[in-house]
Amino acid sequence: MNVEPPIQAKLLQLAAVDAELTRIAHRRTVLPEQQEVARLEAERNAHKDAAVAVQIMLDDLDRDIRKLEGEVDAVRKREERDKGMLSAGTVNAKQLSEIQHELGSLERRRSVLEDELLEVMEKREASADDYQHAGARLDKTEQELADAQTQRDEALADLEVAQGRCDADRSKLISLFPADLLAIYDRQRGQHGVGAALLQARRCGACRIELDRGEIARIAKTVPELVVRCPECGAILVRTKESGL
Repeated sequence: MNVEPPIQAKLLQLAAVDAELTRIAHRRTVLPEQQEVARLEAERNAHKDAAVAVQIMLDDLDRDIRKLEGEVDAVRKREERDKGMLSAGTVNAKQLSEIQHELGSLERRRSVLEDELLEVMEKREASADDYQHAGARLDKTEQELADAQTQRDEALADLEVAQGRCDADRSKLISLFPADLLAIYDRQRGQHGVGAALLQARRCGACRIELDRGEIARIAKTVPELVVRCPECGAILVRTKESGL
């Protein structure tokens, strides 16, 4: 295939644009800002789980407190009833002994229940502090996540601008090339990542392999219009004064 040397030289511009498009696509997949968003989302979810776990514990403790308070109240009412019967003086000796015995049992039971209630209330107070701390951590992470998402969106917007610029440059360039040359370039780029490269100091700019003297001699004998390709990687070789021919 014969193509005018100035047109062949334009392939280097196209290759540079395509290389930049490849870098943009790669940057999207490894965007540090997106990685930070993902890290903070995981941290936010962990804080949410921790807050939910503490809330469940608080609910359980509140239920235990209500149960114990109910039991303490029931014991007190029983004590008040027994004391009322004693105060009324209407019980016989046998009933008196039974009521006094029951009052002793009720006092001991109430003391145990009140100790248990105090212990549960202390646990509830500690859990409430934990819940407050978990909420503060969650709020802090939510704010950090919002900031990271803003930075991520700005970085993506910058990439969109860069890609738009490259797409426009590529559209202008591809109109310069014959369809068959562009087909070879695109096929080579799809297979090996680089469609065309500068032959510089006898080295292929795509695969970076230095061509042997026989190959260089063969290329040197060809007319400038002939499209030549790297014998190693297949990239279109653009010849200039830097090619060492």
